[in-house]
Amino acid sequence: MSTKARILEVAAALVAESPDGDVSTRAVCEAAGVGAPALYRHFGDKEGLLSAVVDHGWDRYLATKRDRAPGTDPVQDLRDGWDTHVEFALHNPNLYRLMNSPAMRKPPAAALESHRILTADLQRAAEQGKLRLAPELAAQIIMSANVGVALMLVSRPATFTDVSVSRRVRDSVHTMVFTPDVMTAPAASRDPSTPEAETSGTVETDESRLPATAARLNALLRQAPAPVLSPAEDALLTEWLNRLSNAPRS
Repeated sequence: MSTKARILEVAAALVAESPDGDVSTRAVCEAAGVGAPALYRHFGDKEGLLSAVVDHGWDRYLATKRDRAPGTDPVQDLRDGWDTHVEFALHNPNLYRLMNSPAMRKPPAAALESHRILTADLQRAAEQGKLRLAPELAAQIIMSANVGVALMLVSRPATFTDVSVSRRVRDSVHTMVFTPDVMTAPAASRDPSTPEAETSGTVETDESRLPATAARLNALLRQAPAPVLSPAEDALLTEWLNRLSNAPRS
């Protein structure tokens, strides 16, 4: 194992074991059996070291997602993705807090990759007519809620003691972004403790079908093998379709 890899592995282990998730460069150097110049040569400073630990954590988190073959049902993939996200946070609380710390001024490349994977799953849902919003907006809503729930569970375990909280929030958020028929269909992974009123959505009407139709058309146009519109026309149509799919609804 290289010196850099040993320092990184030791730092990640100390972060996991620390009561508050913080580590000192001196402790890392002592545990790794290296001098401070070696740490600074490879990582620059403490912030650089912690950024590398964060990158390492994101790579661990994404390992299973990168290898996962898309299922036939993107909605189920998204349910499973939410659950595995929370499970990772619960098994790695200090690392997860660090991964989402405001102190990390530049988002790691792996964090952006995670968002792209989520958006791609939502794109597949839109192509099947199951999405009420544009995939990009739906991804922002889901990621915000997923990270928020996970952070509360790992940061305030004495307050957030109900294990069903995560799935209740997941089902409520999914009711907002998926079409009503998706949320009323039987789902093995839906939390049985979630009241039906929270997941059943509303009766599908012409008004509720319009955003889903716009989102689906937008998604299908992106899959066209050859452009049928000029760049200006494509940009204008995309703007119109995004307005229709993302418009606030009463």
